[in-house]
Amino acid sequence: MIIYENTLISEDIFEKHFICDLNSCKGACCVEGDFGAPVSETEINTINNYLPLITPFLSDEGISVIKLKGISELDKDGDLVTTCIPTGECVFSVRTDGILSCGIEKAWKSGKIDFQKPISCHLYPIRINKVGDYDALNYNKWDICKPACALGEKHQMPIYKFLKAPLIRAYGVSWYNELEGIADALNED
Repeated sequence: MIIYENTLISEDIFEKHFICDLNSCKGACCVEGDFGAPVSETEINTINNYLPLITPFLSDEGISVIKLKGISELDKDGDLVTTCIPTGECVFSVRTDGILSCGIEKAWKSGKIDFQKPISCHLYPIRINKVGDYDALNYNKWDICKPACALGEKHQMPIYKFLKAPLIRAYGVSWYNELEGIADALNED
């Protein structure tokens, strides 16, 4: 782990390669797993405020579950996650031509809202865990992402470069610029 400011960064983020390959995985990260995507209280409030503008981009089933259970629930560890429909998909996922995508992001892309999607989704395959006062940034290796790993390897795209925009969103431009400097120093070794 590399310590930088308030972050503990796994070396995998510099060493492993990744480019999402939606044509291969079909957006499986929106449905696989035991629970929905991790979300913060702030994100829940933002999504709730924008919900009338997001709803037109959601599936009927997602809307029904939101009306019944809300947009978030607690996972087995007591952490907030997005609610899922009975078949396992996140309530915000929508299927187009067999590929799942995010209804929140569709509303953002259409200019209806200024919130792209939960940061945990935007940063995937990086997962952030709190370790004391630090954010631990770890690579979440998952079988459903084998095509993304292969595509990233083919194009020699390290995870930190693939996730430049969400890392800047989470930590700022100067933090990311320093991260690139850390990567350069690691590559010299």
